[in-house]
Amino acid sequence: MIIDERLEISDAGTLATATGRALHGDVIDLGDPAGDLGTGEPLYLVIVVSTAVTSAGAATVTFEVVSDAAAAIATDGSATSHAVTAAIGKATLVAGYTRVIPLPPMQNAERYLGLISNVGTAALTAGAIDAFITSDYSAWKAHANNAE
Repeated sequence: MIIDERLEISDAGTLATATGRALHGDVIDLGDPAGDLGTGEPLYLVIVVSTAVTSAGAATVTFEVVSDAAAAIATDGSATSHAVTAAIGKATLVAGYTRVIPLPPMQNAERYLGLISNVGTAALTAGAIDAFITSDYSAWKAHANNAE
């Protein structure tokens, strides 16, 4: 599968280490007015752990797909929420772990789409993810550079 650079939110992006909500990676400009992302076929946000999450405590991470009118998407909870995961424990977030989030149609989205990570319970000491939007996640497979 080919990943569209304009629909890639994170490429081995480091997760915020402190507890709390943080905007993760790049934002996607849906246009003004917001485009028709997701109209006509289902879309998915795929999150793949590229570096295992570690913490001195029992850390958890929640991921939330949000949109906002400003490119600096608000992390205070005022951005429009479109999808959110349950809290995922650090023991689950090992390299290669993949989470697929079905996206609702984005007709009511604000202009900028992004991903918020919410670290709970304890700060992280390491962890990175890849995140992108695709219409065909089931055939996606990570390969080393220049590998088949």
